[in-house]
Amino acid sequence: MIGRRYRIGVDVGGTNTDSVIIDITRRDDPTRGVLASFKHETTPDVTTGIENAVREVLKASGIQPGCSDIIGLTIGTTHFINAVVQLDSARLAKVAVIRLAAPYTTECPSFIDFPVDLRRLLEGHTAIINGGLQIDGRVINNVEESELLQQADIIKAKGLTNIAIIGIFSPLDFDGKQEYRARDILRRALGPAANIVCSCDVGHVGFLERENASILNASITAFAQRTIRAYRKALRRLGLTCGLYLTQNDGTLTKADEAARLPIRTFASGATNSMRGASYLAGIDLVPKDARDGKSIIVVDVGGTTTDVGVLLPSGYPRQAAAFIEVAGVRTNFSMPDVQSIGLGGGSRVRSSQDGKVSVGPDSVGHHLTTDSLVFGGTQLTTTDIAVRAGSLSGVGSIEAVIHIEEEVVTRAQASIKWLLETAIDRMKTSPEDCDVLLVGGGSIIAPLKLKGVKRMIIPKHHEVANAVGAAIASVSGEVDTIEILQGQSLTDALQRIKERAIEEAVNTGAVRGSVGVVDINILPVQYVTNQATRIIVRAVGELGQDGGMASLVGNLQDEQDDTEDEPELEPVVHEPTPRKHIDYLTYIPHIQGDVWVLSETDLFFIMEGCGILGTGGGGSPYPAYLICRQMLRDGGSIRIIDHTSLPDNTLLARGGFMGSPSVGSERIRSGEHLRMAGLELAKYCGVKKFGATLCDEIGGSNGMQSLQMSTYYGVPALDGDLMGRAYPMLNQVLPAVYDRPNALIPCSLNDGSNNTVLLTTVKNEHFVESIMRVVTTEMGSSAALCPPPLALSDARDYGVTRSQSQAWRMGRAVAICRQINDMKGVAKSILKLQNGVCLFVGKIIDVSREVRAGFTWGQVRIARLRADEIEDGDDLDSACDVLASAGDAEATMLIPFQNENLCAYLEHTDSEGAINRKVVASVPDLITILDSQSGSHLGTPEYSYGLRVTVIALAGHPLWRSEHGLRVGGPAAFGLDHTYIPLGDYVEPRSVIIEYGA
Repeated sequence: MIGRRYRIGVDVGGTNTDSVIIDITRRDDPTRGVLASFKHETTPDVTTGIENAVREVLKASGIQPGCSDIIGLTIGTTHFINAVVQLDSARLAKVAVIRLAAPYTTECPSFIDFPVDLRRLLEGHTAIINGGLQIDGRVINNVEESELLQQADIIKAKGLTNIAIIGIFSPLDFDGKQEYRARDILRRALGPAANIVCSCDVGHVGFLERENASILNASITAFAQRTIRAYRKALRRLGLTCGLYLTQNDGTLTKADEAARLPIRTFASGATNSMRGASYLAGIDLVPKDARDGKSIIVVDVGGTTTDVGVLLPSGYPRQAAAFIEVAGVRTNFSMPDVQSIGLGGGSRVRSSQDGKVSVGPDSVGHHLTTDSLVFGGTQLTTTDIAVRAGSLSGVGSIEAVIHIEEEVVTRAQASIKWLLETAIDRMKTSPEDCDVLLVGGGSIIAPLKLKGVKRMIIPKHHEVANAVGAAIASVSGEVDTIEILQGQSLTDALQRIKERAIEEAVNTGAVRGSVGVVDINILPVQYVTNQATRIIVRAVGELGQDGGMASLVGNLQDEQDDTEDEPELEPVVHEPTPRKHIDYLTYIPHIQGDVWVLSETDLFFIMEGCGILGTGGGGSPYPAYLICRQMLRDGGSIRIIDHTSLPDNTLLARGGFMGSPSVGSERIRSGEHLRMAGLELAKYCGVKKFGATLCDEIGGSNGMQSLQMSTYYGVPALDGDLMGRAYPMLNQVLPAVYDRPNALIPCSLNDGSNNTVLLTTVKNEHFVESIMRVVTTEMGSSAALCPPPLALSDARDYGVTRSQSQAWRMGRAVAICRQINDMKGVAKSILKLQNGVCLFVGKIIDVSREVRAGFTWGQVRIARLRADEIEDGDDLDSACDVLASAGDAEATMLIPFQNENLCAYLEHTDSEGAINRKVVASVPDLITILDSQSGSHLGTPEYSYGLRVTVIALAGHPLWRSEHGLRVGGPAAFGLDHTYIPLGDYVEPRSVIIEYGA
């Protein structure tokens, strides 16, 4: 007995809704079992388009809807993400957000980084109550039922029915004692009508991003339930009795009822469906694993509106994005494929300017292609018209309608299309070698068959409906994303245990046990911890059983809600986003009152960008600290900065920053209140009652903004300066300690924000401050507020770096101006006008390695040169980079080792005899920073990943670092490097913002 054999797939695109039916028992055929396919114009009422597409493909295949051999109907839909992007208040509901996080996260409230219009639509209620876990799984505070019942009363009174629960490190709550327990208590109190979302079901580690994703999910839950009901009714109208599924972002299936509970998991399923469909149509799964070459394949899906480019791993599944994902302006971190989307499709508009330039896209006529483009009698010149005029496309529209298009326009438009595709492919390549490309999508007719960097172009049969094929053949997955404490156990044993958990997850979701295999493993060491905490992500995938999971779905298809009359389609209530207040960065002037700089949100944004640049890859992301400072201003507070020339030499400065792992800081969000508590205890011990200003120990990274937070608590301005001029990994690498100044590090205090404060009053030497406090910080959950002793202004001036806040501001402003005028290639030059230095390299990351040693993340990143044809507008690569110009070797690469921060930069090239020559072109204590070439923003070492286009710059370090004392603590030898330090150039004292603009 063969069993069920047919699977129907549907994918909804911006232009077309595609459908296909596959006989899975004929996978070995050249047709891959595709019996029929159909394209239907995407309808405003998406469900109608889906229903019509399925009806037509059934008719074309000759299979009767009531056939018992149909396993299931799988849909890839844009229904839910469109509601968010379009600010559709008919489909979005207000959300109550309950954080299990007290006493943490108070200064970084829910919705803090939502666009104002989306926040207005969604914010219903917020609260922070007891709960949360430490990074090692220990409980911060137990969940208290009385607190939850109190919140339930408030939620009822406000008439809210959609709730998101977010607990610190909730993905590590394997026993369900935090978010799940809170959910059960609220459900009993609020009744079955309440839609409650637990963040551990939605996203990964990263509190704000996971919370944001959970809020978006909660806001569309009611609409998702309504949509799934509509899908089920369409299923019944079609006469289908099979299971109903939706495709998820990772290319796997979710049951309809699960999609109604977690619709956010379907947000980006379209691109993944195309990649999985391309892999299936090309027969990659038919090649035995031991016969595969182990290389990835690039998939290019050209639609009517956009082109999506992604990477198929040797497993046949898409490479997942490593960083956060932005949805409608909101940072989230749920699983998404790593896809580069560009505004190029069959309906892309083509424009000619008076100077002869021809541009393609990024806008498109979309699903109006058959009425608006020239070949179909319209008035818009599109890429389809170009293809018809060039003779590369026959049987589409009328050639007479485009015969008047000049050859020069056709040639330049084709060159633009070619360049767009080559650039997108190169950004996604997994090695410098020429790659294989799978070309799919209905718009692929516009793509040239020869592209630079492409060894072989594969266009499989039925490529035009690869997205629907991907939906039809989608598998079932199970994923485990956890943090393991490897101290006392082996990585191999931990990994095996996690693999088994992921496999069980897939089986429990409906996969056939024997078909499940692990397809993706990520091992990410956690920085600045002493217990070998390591984040491990494992994903397993298997085939859906031939019963289609019917045992769990029959009841859903027959429930009472589905027996009611059809619910009318919701009329969308789309809101235009409020225009953002435009700030001209070229003419922006900071506000100076007397001798004090009063910061605005723009100033904070500049300083954040600058702190990242000065962090040289380390110091942690300044983004959460920026959000907290910005919220202080929005709440009516004031943040001020003062120059050292305005204060007496004996002025005492309050110091403080955070010690520990940035990974913990991304969950247990750091608070200036914790710095204040540590500072008060230390001041009491030191007998200090009054401070004149606050001071940050390092300007680089997150700690560069902590003195701004602290200043509001102490009611004093922050000093324009710091004690490093950059970021370094260890406490004893502050300049007063380097020069053995009194009160450099001892006494100091440490506070974990949960009523625990430790004072360290005496040590044998300053190296012990680092080792002792590192152990204490680990016990406190690997993150704590550290306050070194108060420092006299004279020491901060003479043994510190003055005006570093001004320097950060100027660097951030330089980046912002380049973005404003669309001159991203000018970012490096603009920064180098502010400090002596050089542009070391422009290229693409081709390799990254990391390991943890003694609590620090060590590693290296290798960057290869871009080819001349990869540079926009034909710019001369070498002219932008002095080091490259002197190297002369087109195959030269740059190798940058790091210990949390970038340590040095080696230029490597092969001589005529094949020997590798290595030259040190920059080294600590000078600053080496890697910038994202596309945005101009700094990159932290955890963000280094293959394919990123980057620009490497080096800046002169402060003179105090270049002395014998400075080099001993912060030079090459301090990090085990055996080369001699050669300065880049003379250090330039930053210009004071206060002095320049205060006149």
